[in-house]
Amino acid sequence: MNMSFLQELFNNITQRDALLWRRQGDAVVHDHKVLVEACHDLLESDGEASSITQASRALAIYRQLDDGQKHAFFHTLADVFAADPAQIDATYSAYREARDNSSLQALFNACEPRRQELFRRLNLASGGTYQLVKMREDLLGQLKEAPALQAIDADFAHLFGSWFNRGFLVLRRIDWNTPASILEKIIRYEAVHEIQDWDDLRRRLDARHRRCFAFFHPAIGDEPLIFVEVALHKGLPSRIQPILAGEDAGVEEPEDADTAAFFGISNCQTGLRGISFGNFLIKQVVQELKQELPQLRHFVTLSPVPGFAQWLNEQRESNSLTGATRHALEALDTPDWHQRPELADQLGAIIKPLAARYLAEAKHRSGLPLNPVARFHLGNGAQLHRINWLGDTSTKGLRQAAGLMVNYLYVLDDIERNHENYIANASVARSSEVKDLTKRARKLITGDSPT
Repeated sequence: MNMSFLQELFNNITQRDALLWRRQGDAVVHDHKVLVEACHDLLESDGEASSITQASRALAIYRQLDDGQKHAFFHTLADVFAADPAQIDATYSAYREARDNSSLQALFNACEPRRQELFRRLNLASGGTYQLVKMREDLLGQLKEAPALQAIDADFAHLFGSWFNRGFLVLRRIDWNTPASILEKIIRYEAVHEIQDWDDLRRRLDARHRRCFAFFHPAIGDEPLIFVEVALHKGLPSRIQPILAGEDAGVEEPEDADTAAFFGISNCQTGLRGISFGNFLIKQVVQELKQELPQLRHFVTLSPVPGFAQWLNEQRESNSLTGATRHALEALDTPDWHQRPELADQLGAIIKPLAARYLAEAKHRSGLPLNPVARFHLGNGAQLHRINWLGDTSTKGLRQAAGLMVNYLYVLDDIERNHENYIANASVARSSEVKDLTKRARKLITGDSPT
């Protein structure tokens, strides 16, 4: 018997049934109670074909819910599809008596919420993985107002951590020959430096001194998970505007470059927030570039500093800075101050040391650096290498960071040590230049503890 023929026939049947349910779901607006019934039916289904069909039906119904109905459905997931307390108590008592692996496994099974098995079965549907990612995106939008739903988010994170394991990710280079459907998504998902139009995208992708790489997952097809833009450079770049304008920084051919500068890393799927891809992406891209261009010596970012301007304003409004420092910073209120060289130089002499203090010593409630970009790169084992004054003079760059940008340097021989020191002691690896700036900041402040 031709098993491949039978498998294809089976797939066609389930896909036909799934398509029928999707069409029916798109024709009727359901409320969350209908979806809850469909979820119960799915959990009770005991055949693969029927489970796929029921999963497709449930997801089709979910797509028709409005925000209020989705909110009600999530609360039902939290309450009705939780673990059974009585079963937990019973299996825990059995484990206390037996203390063996069998009773321990029974306890584990009892503690798992039923919604985790529901999500696994929903994942059987064609396109189910991506639809669950979008479902979590909906959930994340409600957590602030409904913290009781955090348990559901924890279930999603637990499952996605396995489903999107590094071993399943596929690295693909993005260039001007990449299918237009993917290029459109690169334009839409770019979160660091907005891509204005197709000409702008071509400047970033088509030049010989540019590279772009993205992670994809087989279960969600041509939807990128995360991508990074790279400029091949002569020396470490300090300003983003020339890079975005497509200037080659003295690199006529890729072989002329000694530096790979990561100037934009964008997460594409909100529903995968908290699932780490960026550290794997950077490390694999470094290996790809080293293989293609072995003469490259430096791997560095040109990173934004979101939140710095807000922190600086908080220091100005408090008693943290000396009177002379606060007075000097009033120049930031002057229109177009960055276009006046003498004034900009005066401000830079004050703001760069304060930025070094902010990046290296201001702490998040977790005890790690306050700045999220710093947490990402330092956690990956990079070094806080250089603070670039007026590195980004765009409206966004001036608003969020007073024009600052930062180079985080990835020294391949130091990455592991930096990472371990960061994880163990929240230690910030930094260059001597940044250390000197941090010392200079002490003369600009009145207190001794960072805020």
